[in-house]
Amino acid sequence: MGSEIERKFLVAPAWRPPGEGVRFTQGYLSTVPERVVRVRLEGESAKLTIKGKTQGITRQELEYEIPASDAPALFALCEQPLIEKDRYRVEHDGKTWEVDVFHGDNEGLVVAELELASETEPFAVPPWAVEEVSHDPRYYNANLQRHPYRSWQR
Repeated sequence: MGSEIERKFLVAPAWRPPGEGVRFTQGYLSTVPERVVRVRLEGESAKLTIKGKTQGITRQELEYEIPASDAPALFALCEQPLIEKDRYRVEHDGKTWEVDVFHGDNEGLVVAELELASETEPFAVPPWAVEEVSHDPRYYNANLQRHPYRSWQR
């Protein structure tokens, strides 16, 4: 069994992508707090992911490659709307950050994520990562599907 230990940060508005990103489309078959079941198309490949309940910044995660040709049929079974974003991999101080630029109902949201080996693993926060939101469930992709960023009162 795998686990995911992840820190999330909002990205400064002045940040610009460092080249080409990868288009992600993802949908959710289940979004109950005890488990999230996600279908994701990453460029030309597809995955089915099952995530357990978050404890701190850690949760159980199981991920399986599936045929990309199955993604449209699975998306039709998912809660709507689907999440669409471009992902960029950015190196900073020896770590690879994943920066997601959201589209559609989540347009305007840019989030950087860093996966760690432990909750106490040290890392340097890039200057463009301006606010940590690791413990704010509004920024979970499954929650962004149900409560899109554009609908938030800011």
